Amino acid sequence: MVAAVDIQGITKKFGQFEALRGVDLQIAQGEFFALLGPNGAGKSTLINLIAGLLRPSSGSIRIMGHDVQSDYQQARMALGVVPQELVFDPFFNVREMLRFQAGYFGRGPENDAWVDEVIEGLGLTDKAHSNMRKLSGGMKRRALIAQALAHKPDVIVLDEPTAGVDVELRQMLWRFIQKLNQQGHTIILTTHYLEEAETLCERVAMMKSGKIVALDTTRALLKNHAGKQLTLRLSGALPIDLQAWVKQQQGDEVVLNVTDLWQVETVLARLRAAQVSVLDMQLQEMDLEDVFMNLVGSHGGSVR
Repeated sequence: MVAAVDIQGITKKFGQFEALRGVDLQIAQGEFFALLGPNGAGKSTLINLIAGLLRPSSGSIRIMGHDVQSDYQQARMALGVVPQELVFDPFFNVREMLRFQAGYFGRGPENDAWVDEVIEGLGLTDKAHSNMRKLSGGMKRRALIAQALAHKPDVIVLDEPTAGVDVELRQMLWRFIQKLNQQGHTIILTTHYLEEAETLCERVAMMKSGKIVALDTTRALLKNHAGKQLTLRLSGALPIDLQAWVKQQQGDEVVLNVTDLWQVETVLARLRAAQVSVLDMQLQEMDLEDVFMNLVGSHGGSVR
């Protein structure tokens, strides 16, 4: 089976600046995949290359086996991109806009049942005949997501789809997108809400300075990089032999990085031996945000 997205040796230069520096990435059909990174890491540049809006300096990208440059028509037929920006046609109502959008990809009246499903799934039924200019910001966001789905693409790229939207829309969007994923659509998500990526995505790629610095299943990343965090408030100084475990310390409170529960008992035993009392203790599982900060927390560059 061909990959939904196959990226080989992609570089992209803007003048002397190298925004992408040798990106290799394969995303399987039916995956729910997260592409994460700080502003400036190159995520949006990569998405624009996938969408055919930019040409790579070197390398190749295939969507469902179709080269984005040489077989661009079929590649774009297989792809739907939800951009961050609210860009819409002010002259049509929601249903008209979606039918026109589907028509650009050769979809005719036979596609209307799918358009209706998208409208209902994104809670736009009451606004289907409303002009785009009259919609609220949240409704415009729903309509733009629907626009990207209008031609029923195999691969759906969601670029910060829930930025600045309310909880109701976020929950409705994820229910519908999860349904599409279960039906076989490949989902690629970029988001700064890392709890979304942790909950929804099977695999995660983290980018920094134009390169992929981590690529694994969400579970493996959490297991290999996150661990646990032990916060203690102590009656005295932390023993010297525990200093290597310190993540941060302020006053009588110290935060230690531990990987297994047996290490917690080791810490407590050494504190007892040093006659240092534990005034308060909290053990916290680290999450994908902690992994993100550890791997790519520093600023990633000058382009998005």
